[in-house]
Amino acid sequence: MIKNVICSLIVSFLMLSVKAQEPLLLSLKGDLAQGGMVIGQAVKGARVMFEGKQLELTPDGHFVFGFHRDMPETATLVIEKGKQKEQQKLYVRKRDYNIERIDGLPPSKVNPMKPEVLKRIRREGALVAKARSKSSKDTFFMQDFIWPAKGRLSGFYGSQRVLNGEPKRPHFGVDVAAPTGTPVVAPADGIVRLAYDDMFYSGGTLIVDHGYGVSSTFIHLNSINVEEGQKVKQGDKIATIGETGRATGPHLDWRINWYSSRLDPQLLVPPFEEEK
Repeated sequence: MIKNVICSLIVSFLMLSVKAQEPLLLSLKGDLAQGGMVIGQAVKGARVMFEGKQLELTPDGHFVFGFHRDMPETATLVIEKGKQKEQQKLYVRKRDYNIERIDGLPPSKVNPMKPEVLKRIRREGALVAKARSKSSKDTFFMQDFIWPAKGRLSGFYGSQRVLNGEPKRPHFGVDVAAPTGTPVVAPADGIVRLAYDDMFYSGGTLIVDHGYGVSSTFIHLNSINVEEGQKVKQGDKIATIGETGRATGPHLDWRINWYSSRLDPQLLVPPFEEEK
C-alpha cells in the first residue's frame, strides 16, 4: 500500500514537473521588421507584455502587436502565468527608407500654414486619434489581408522629404495610383470608426477597426460608401479613389495602425499586381 502511494506521488511529481516546463508562448508569426505586425498565441490565462505594455488577449490566447517605423533593433516580449515566466528577445529587421532632400526652397514653401489652418489640422487630428482609439474585441486582424484597390504603386511606407534641412513627417502608407472613381474595398472585415468627407491634409478619410488596436485608414477618397458604426466584410466596396485634400493626383493612400504605432500595409498583403 505504502509502495503504491509512493509510486503515485512520484508520478504526480513528474507530471507537475513536465507541466511546469510547458512553453507559455505557443506561436508567433509575422514580419519582425520595422513596420511589421506580429500575431501570437499564449497559453490560456497567461499575461503578455510587449515592451512593458500589457496586451489584450482573445479568449483563446491570441494577441497582436506592431513595430513602428523607427523601432530599435531589439524588443522584449514577456509571458507570465502563475510562477512561470518566459522572456523572448525579438530581433527587429532595420529597413532603409527613401529619403529625398530638397534645399533652397523659400521659407513659405516649408512651413506655409496660417494659424486658422493649423487649428483645423489639430481639430481633425483629434478626430482621427479618437477613431483609432476605439478598438473592438473582434479578431478580424487575424484574416489574410487583401489589397484594397487596383492600379500601380506610387508611394511607399517610410519615405520622407527633408526640406531646407528640416525633416518633414514620413509617409506612413502605401499609395495606389488609379483614376478617380476606382473602387476601394475592405482589405479585411471591420467596423467603420470614421467617415469624413473633407479633411485638410487627407480629404475624404475613412477608418476601419479590425479589432485589438489594428485599424486601416484610407485617404484622398472621392466618395465614401459606408457610415460610421457599419460593419463591413472583406471585399465590400467602401469608397472610391480620388485626389481630395493635399494630393497631386488621384490615388489611394492606405495606412495600417496598431493603436498609435504606424505599420506598413505592404507587409500584410501578397505581392502587388499592377494594372496593365
